[in-house]
Amino acid sequence: MNKVLITDYGFQNIDQEYKILQSAGYSVETAQCRTAEEVIEKARDAEGLLVQWAPVTAKVIKQLNNCRAIVRYGIGVDNVDLKAAKEKGIKVFNVPDYCIAEVADHTVSLALALARQLTLTNNRIHENVWKITPPNEMPAFRDMIFASIGYGRIADNVLKRAVVFGFSPAAYDPYVDPGKLQADGVRQLSFNEIINQADIISLHLPLTTDTHHLMNKDVLEKMKKNAILVNTSRGGLIDTVALAKVLATGKLYAGIDVFEEEPLPLEHPLRRCNNAILTSHTAWYSERSVPTLQRMAAEQLAGALKGNVIKNRLV
Repeated sequence: MNKVLITDYGFQNIDQEYKILQSAGYSVETAQCRTAEEVIEKARDAEGLLVQWAPVTAKVIKQLNNCRAIVRYGIGVDNVDLKAAKEKGIKVFNVPDYCIAEVADHTVSLALALARQLTLTNNRIHENVWKITPPNEMPAFRDMIFASIGYGRIADNVLKRAVVFGFSPAAYDPYVDPGKLQADGVRQLSFNEIINQADIISLHLPLTTDTHHLMNKDVLEKMKKNAILVNTSRGGLIDTVALAKVLATGKLYAGIDVFEEEPLPLEHPLRRCNNAILTSHTAWYSERSVPTLQRMAAEQLAGALKGNVIKNRLV
């Protein structure tokens, strides 16, 4: 029986994966690989890999003798060398659609809490300060622009939720047909227009060499006074040290779920910003999303190895 390897996992069990892959005619082996060397040792003869955090580097891919498909549990594929996989003819897939609702809910929750200054007001009460007006200026939602940079499935769901609360939706995405934005009732703005005009900016784009530190010191300083920046996408999109400096001036608010280094270092200046809400990469999570991710990842790997046409192929 041909072998597939689950390189690593943090789930309570992987019963679904065993059932799906064994039903497809594959034996399943599991490991908890943390290094490239461990992946090479365990995966050398595997036909397919299910990967969570294990590093599938160019060095690893070079040593994969039988591999035809790799599926990453989740959206990001930073730990898989796509270029090396493509050169070796190995198909790579992710699972970007298992937690769309969860991430959209989390994104809007951060934005709403910051827009209504819930944490600042809560902190004030705990300090025995009682006022019936908020700490800072607070426009009505119906007077605010809620904008996304990037307009994929999650951003679409975020803006649909924002509209329910009365926000005016806008987006910047040079890869999306303007006709789609218009059909969705979303105003198309340039990147600079969003930075200068938006009251809430939510990031929804991949991390590439072009988008790394897209939100840098110069960009952050151009945002509107009292604007809110939300990131539930990729940590490297924001220069968070620069963000902490701007937050320290009191100009902006931020809701951040993803960071370049996780866990967020204890000494990181963001931890000292009381106008930021920080969550520990939990936007993806619900009691439903976890088993959905496991099922979809296993089904994608089984289908890819059988030669079926599978969505979410990256290379």
